[in-house]
Amino acid sequence: MPDLTLVTYCGLYCGLCAQRNRIPGRARSLQDAMQREGYDLWGHDIPGFPEFWEFLGDLAHSEERCRCRDGRCGPFFCGIRKCASSKGVTVCPLCGEYPCHRVLGIAKGYPTLLADGARMKELGLDAWIAEQEERKKTGFAYADIRVHPYDIPE
Repeated sequence: MPDLTLVTYCGLYCGLCAQRNRIPGRARSLQDAMQREGYDLWGHDIPGFPEFWEFLGDLAHSEERCRCRDGRCGPFFCGIRKCASSKGVTVCPLCGEYPCHRVLGIAKGYPTLLADGARMKELGLDAWIAEQEERKKTGFAYADIRVHPYDIPE
């Protein structure tokens, strides 16, 4: 069985999410720079700083907590996660009803989702995951091409 830790039910690869591969490093860099300047010692006197500092720490380690499969990432109400779980489907592209209306809905915001799903079916999960890890090394993130939900025509 392939390691699905970084594979969402809908067929996205968590390693290509900015929340996992860009934001934590950038947050750690800011945190380090601010510590060198002494903010961790005296910044707590600035209104709102304690909350900001805690939030920055959370961002710096967000990849450690983010897991689609156990509901710790993405919207808590995700219908795709609920549907796949109830059907016992490991990944939507391997479902007989793929692509369903739920996947087609999210695909409007993730232009590569359907092609990636077809590629997953063609290669198999292990090879697809290896391919996504190589893709990650290029610096690609879904945020580079993601369509904002407000920009999607009805």
